[in-house]
Amino acid sequence: MNIFYIIGLVLSIVFILLGMLGFPAIDMNKLMNFVDGPSAMIVVGCTIGVLVASVPFSTLKSLPKHFGIVMNTKRFQPDTYIDQLTELANRARRDGLLSLEGAAAEQTDPFFKQAIMLLVDGTDGDRVREILVNDIEQMSARHDAGAAMYEKGSALAPAFGMVGTLCGLINMCKGLNMDDGSSNIGNDMGVAMITTLYGCIVAHMIFGPLASHLRAQDEEECLCKMIIVEGVTGIQAGENPKFLRERLLTFVSQKKRAAAGSGGGGE
Repeated sequence: MNIFYIIGLVLSIVFILLGMLGFPAIDMNKLMNFVDGPSAMIVVGCTIGVLVASVPFSTLKSLPKHFGIVMNTKRFQPDTYIDQLTELANRARRDGLLSLEGAAAEQTDPFFKQAIMLLVDGTDGDRVREILVNDIEQMSARHDAGAAMYEKGSALAPAFGMVGTLCGLINMCKGLNMDDGSSNIGNDMGVAMITTLYGCIVAHMIFGPLASHLRAQDEEECLCKMIIVEGVTGIQAGENPKFLRERLLTFVSQKKRAAAGSGGGGE
């Protein structure tokens, strides 16, 4: 579970509530000053409406999946893939590429399984790389569409916050011309100010972090898949498992290299 996402979100909510309540002299009655139905409808409703109108349904229906991705930080571990590829290199060197068919059947990662089967089937090395790299590029394009949806939402929310501000100011100005309209000035000004607040909260506390996490997860997944590409092409070329492991470790940071070690020698 991505505990830091939860901690960051909770801290943001706590600090904004403390600011609203007038910390350190907290007054719970002040909280209702920041609750406004019309403002929420303008910001949240219009933002969602424009996203529905702008984003393909195939991307919209992935919302639950996106939250699951953000919360799961253990999906792709480069050192795990490096260990598996080193073991496969040892097995292929000892028993031949056909011996890897069993390993492919046991593999739960569809991309990794496909890569191993391309080796088993005797596919040309350049063709193997072409197929796998194209798979990565298409995957990254799909991920980009998902992250772009939240980035668009992050841009739309403040914009509709300004729209709400204009609506409140227009109503306030119209009320100034009415003999009995002065009593509505406070409510209209509240809508004008609160919509801007709601727009900033929705953009920077909800959409912004989601987009950032999705892009980070995409980079991590692409890194792991590029490790697989380099690994399987190295295995196909008959590269020494020890040297292959050393080369694959160059994809990760020095700290992770030290943790993973540079062992895993070949035969």
